[in-house]
Amino acid sequence: MERNVALIALFAALIALLGLVPKIDLLSGVPITAQSMGVMLAGTVLGAKRGFLAAALLLVLVAIGLPLLAGGRGGLGVFVGPTAGFAIGFPFAAFATGWLMERWKAPVGIAAFVSSLFGGVVVLYAMGIVGMSLVLGKTLPEAALLSTPFLIGDTIKAALTGLITSQLARLRPGVVLSRS
Repeated sequence: MERNVALIALFAALIALLGLVPKIDLLSGVPITAQSMGVMLAGTVLGAKRGFLAAALLLVLVAIGLPLLAGGRGGLGVFVGPTAGFAIGFPFAAFATGWLMERWKAPVGIAAFVSSLFGGVVVLYAMGIVGMSLVLGKTLPEAALLSTPFLIGDTIKAALTGLITSQLARLRPGVVLSRS
């Protein structure tokens, strides 16, 4: 129990830490950040439930005003801006990534890469696009078009997540809880 709490807090901190990587703002108002890779790692390493809780903990801390999102953003205003769908999608993306990782018995690196593409791109984008559509007053196809510049970077983040997770599994197998 205590180990789970510590790991959930650690991965919430990792996601926040990856927000310190300088962001690049696009015209849509949604920045390119490294935080989605933290969400992917939470799913591939911790599994569905713990990954969800790590990302949800981050959102609770953001909601109470801590500046933990990219660019030092925090507070309830985050949840009504163009990035709201992406932020709200963090726990669901981590859950989906972990869920697939737990069930698919392919080699760890491949499973982590594909799971990250599914959860950290497909699920996260689905929620982010809906949020952008609502906040920006765009149709779903228009909001999806605004998201296309992120695809290459997020695919690279999924590949890095696969590499990191496979190395963790090789060096410290007990750390990759999605496989235990």
